[in-house]
Amino acid sequence: MRYFLYLRDQNLEFRYKHRFFSRTFTLHYLIVARYVFFWKLTMTKTHNISSVMRGAMCLAFFVVSILQLNAQINTQQVMNIGRNALYFEDYLLSIQYFNQVVKAKPYLAEPYFYRAIAKLELEDYKGAEEDCSLAIERNPFIVDAYQVRGIARQTLRNPQGAIADYEVGLRYMPEHKVFLMNKAVCEQELKEYDNAEKTYSTLLRIYPKYENGYLGRAQLHLAKGDTIQAIADIDTCLSLSRNISSAFVMRAQINMTYRKDYALALKDMDEAIKLEPNYAGYFINRAYMKYNLDDYFGAMADYDYAVGLEPTNVTAHFNRGLLLTEVSENNKAIDDFSYVLRSEPDNFLARYNRALLYAKTGQYRHAISDYDIVLERYPNFEAGLFARSECKRKIGDMAGGERDYNRSRELQKQKKRITESSDADESQATEQVESESAVMNKFHTLLTVDTDNSVKAKYENKTRGRIQDNNVRIDPEPMFFLSYYIQEDKVRDNTNYIKEVSELNSSRLLPFTLGLSNVQVRLFDDQIEKHFNSIDYYNSVLSGTQQRSIDYFGRAMDFMMVKNPEKAIADFTRAIEASPKFALAYMGRSYARYMQLQIDTQITDDRPTTGSVKPGEGMLMEKKTNHEINGIISDLNHVLELSPRNVYALFNKGNAYIIIKNYTEAITCYTEAIEVKPDFGEAYYNRGLMYLRMGNKERGVADLSKAGELGILPSYNVLKRMSR
Repeated sequence: MRYFLYLRDQNLEFRYKHRFFSRTFTLHYLIVARYVFFWKLTMTKTHNISSVMRGAMCLAFFVVSILQLNAQINTQQVMNIGRNALYFEDYLLSIQYFNQVVKAKPYLAEPYFYRAIAKLELEDYKGAEEDCSLAIERNPFIVDAYQVRGIARQTLRNPQGAIADYEVGLRYMPEHKVFLMNKAVCEQELKEYDNAEKTYSTLLRIYPKYENGYLGRAQLHLAKGDTIQAIADIDTCLSLSRNISSAFVMRAQINMTYRKDYALALKDMDEAIKLEPNYAGYFINRAYMKYNLDDYFGAMADYDYAVGLEPTNVTAHFNRGLLLTEVSENNKAIDDFSYVLRSEPDNFLARYNRALLYAKTGQYRHAISDYDIVLERYPNFEAGLFARSECKRKIGDMAGGERDYNRSRELQKQKKRITESSDADESQATEQVESESAVMNKFHTLLTVDTDNSVKAKYENKTRGRIQDNNVRIDPEPMFFLSYYIQEDKVRDNTNYIKEVSELNSSRLLPFTLGLSNVQVRLFDDQIEKHFNSIDYYNSVLSGTQQRSIDYFGRAMDFMMVKNPEKAIADFTRAIEASPKFALAYMGRSYARYMQLQIDTQITDDRPTTGSVKPGEGMLMEKKTNHEINGIISDLNHVLELSPRNVYALFNKGNAYIIIKNYTEAITCYTEAIEVKPDFGEAYYNRGLMYLRMGNKERGVADLSKAGELGILPSYNVLKRMSR
């Protein structure tokens, strides 16, 4: 028994070092030891049992042990695959995996924690809070769980509970930036301004160059009515980074709302639009500023652009309708108000404005129909009654016009009597009448969009593939990969053709149509289920005597769809061993290796914060990365030997060189791809970024310009930033 315990301890250490394969080997060795131990026991203490029976008992024990081992291995494997899916932002898929782990081992904390993250991303805040609580019950030292639960509670309007979580986190990690920031935001929400001020002071003392800290404190000053200090903090934020659009917008709103300095506000909105040129709300707000500066043409141009960016933006249509009314473009204004009413039939502001325009253009019956709807909701609106009376007279309904006119006059007299009276009840009646009229007073006021620039609580999510920053990230276009799901690009034709894919689809040897893409598509539950069923089918087929390379390839593709690159690599390798000239198998394996590398290089950050990084791990990870990249490049070289004009293999090879910072070789790969496919926009974009990285602005700008022309939209954002 001592020997057995010693092996268990040895296994734990070995598993930490070598993760998957060594763990399997050692535990199998343990089972053999258990089998031998049990066999000796039966030989010495059960002489009355026949040798056949003893052998059967030993075999049964051995089989049970094997089944127990497989359950353990599968649980760990399911956990790892769930984390893979979470890393690749397939939240529904990851939840399914974590559900399996919770069912098998409900005493573990980590599956609840990771499932909470997935639920948080899916905006299931209550579920995230509950899962974090379950994780904390099982392991109170998972610091990240307090952060996730705090954010869920804050979103559920429980800032007090959120603060309690952040304070626990700060006991373990007193200088944690996100805990401090989120706590300050909560304290401000509770109007505990002094506490929030202290928290921001602590945050900015530890992190004096944290831009969002100054932006958050600016909001605190604004909540306290101190615009001078708010502007000072915004200025500090922008001195640290000129790429935070919300800071420009906040300063613009202060200058516009509190100081009525529309010219200064306009300059800040210009800067915000440079950073986020595709956000319609910014153009609507800038149009309002231009309107107040009597720049009607500029305001109209901004409204037109906002509608072009976002044709369904009701505010843009409504505001443009108001401005068109003011410049007597009545028919165009009617079109805008009609669009608003198709989207919001109960928008009485738009309906009343359209009624006025119908009357002005002689469409009296249409005007009466709109007035009817408005007056049904506001029967004491005397201006509406008077306007409808005029329209009724125009179409010959003199009696109806007379009734509306008389009712309008009665309301005017009633308002006059109430105004002159000092009786409290009559004063309340005045407020009621005036409140109905006040709704109509906004009709000729241009509106701005309520742009929420507040610094909200955030989770510093270490398990996601692409962390969202306030600053605009400049990333290369990602690698291309084989997939059964291709997302349509509305801007351009994204049909990526290679001969081998077309031939394989024509053979109908796969259960799904294969394609090529560089955009991950999230799968729905029924799609995920299809691939699990397909894996079961291939398992049965490959258990037979005839094992074809195409079946290994098909199962590998299913493993890729459910984010299990480790098993996909194994199956692609078997397909290659059976068919050494199978170009698509090499291409599939290269991307599976890239997926696995992404996961491995994030392995430390993926785990909850419970300890420190061991010395030398960074160097080991860099060595591992170089080794894996060499494997990826080797696979892509095999693809190019078998299919020399495969531009996507060349492109992916360039991306692989970027990872190991060999930018010269990356440029060479992109250049070769462009020579074969001159309209390869992604290659122009990535090559342009590499030229800029190496200091060659002229070539970089030229490539980005070409990429933008070919439909790679981020090119324009980079070009604007480079021209500043």
